[in-house]
Amino acid sequence: MTKHAADSEPTEWPVEIIRSANRSKTVSARLQGGVLVVRAPAHMSDADLQPVIDNLRRRLEKRTRPTPQTDMELERRAQALNKVYFNGRLRWQSIRYVENQTKRYGSCTPAHGTIRLSDRLATMPTWVRDYVIVHELAHLQEANHGPRFWKLVNRYPLTERARGYLMAIGLEEEQET
Repeated sequence: MTKHAADSEPTEWPVEIIRSANRSKTVSARLQGGVLVVRAPAHMSDADLQPVIDNLRRRLEKRTRPTPQTDMELERRAQALNKVYFNGRLRWQSIRYVENQTKRYGSCTPAHGTIRLSDRLATMPTWVRDYVIVHELAHLQEANHGPRFWKLVNRYPLTERARGYLMAIGLEEEQET
């Protein structure tokens, strides 16, 4: 069972340890498909590695926040962001998670008022998911990626940071700015 940073118990991601003779001192960790992949020096003992893994897990937990897991929760979050960044004036028919978006995290069809978000956002930090929601909400007012669109999106204070995050994992196109 996965717990989040707000919970009292630590998250128990399965751990995969990859040891390398090329590493002399550093240990790194990242989540890949729900598995905590730890890269460590080959000479490091399990006893020495365990406290490092515990520390890395705690740091990852702080960055991993619970995200809406249902379309209803997603709707509530979109309504809250609409109030903050669009004065509550935007309207849509539906906002929901989908499994078939592999090249983007969100899409909006303004003519139908439908917003679809990739279910991969559930593994992203909250501030990244919120950026994608704000981005798609802005399309309800401006259908393209022109200057007026970006003015709307940039009301969200973590836009640049979230775009950088998505660029770093290769899923935000630089030319959209």
